[in-house]
Amino acid sequence: MPYRRSYRKKIKIIAVVLAVVAGISAFLLGVYFFLIPRKYLQEVRSAAAAYTLEEELVLAIIRAESNFDTYAVSRAGACGLMQIMPSTAFFIARGKEEQDLFDPAENIRLGCKYLRYLFDRFGDTEVVLAAYNAGEGNVRLWLAENDGASLIGSIPYGETRAYVKRVKKFYNYYKFFYF
Repeated sequence: MPYRRSYRKKIKIIAVVLAVVAGISAFLLGVYFFLIPRKYLQEVRSAAAAYTLEEELVLAIIRAESNFDTYAVSRAGACGLMQIMPSTAFFIARGKEEQDLFDPAENIRLGCKYLRYLFDRFGDTEVVLAAYNAGEGNVRLWLAENDGASLIGSIPYGETRAYVKRVKKFYNYYKFFYF
């Protein structure tokens, strides 16, 4: 009889441990999908392919810029998923008057087109991210002041330094977990 009680006790302990592990796993899975969602994936795939960009980078920028809020508007007036300034949209759309920056497909397309423009000018991902956040003119000044040395450590805007690091973090999450 003592053997039977010991066996039942072990089974109960194993059941509790399995329940705890299952609960922790479910919690971590929920945190994972909250931290690195893949919304608007069809639009991201289409625009990324059209402008030869990595989907993971586009998703990371959207996550950092708007957290996938289609109607996000920054204090500076940047709009939509990829937080595009209306003046930037006008420039990228080559003077096209009407852009709906709150339309996910159009916002992602314009954001990807602008990223391609920045990559064609700078080439380096960190520099492109800094230009996406702080503007092309600011980045050109920073590069000139540093004689082309590593930009990331010398960005004078703390917000832009943090932005570049944040996008890179999300980019690494997307690369690791999804692709």
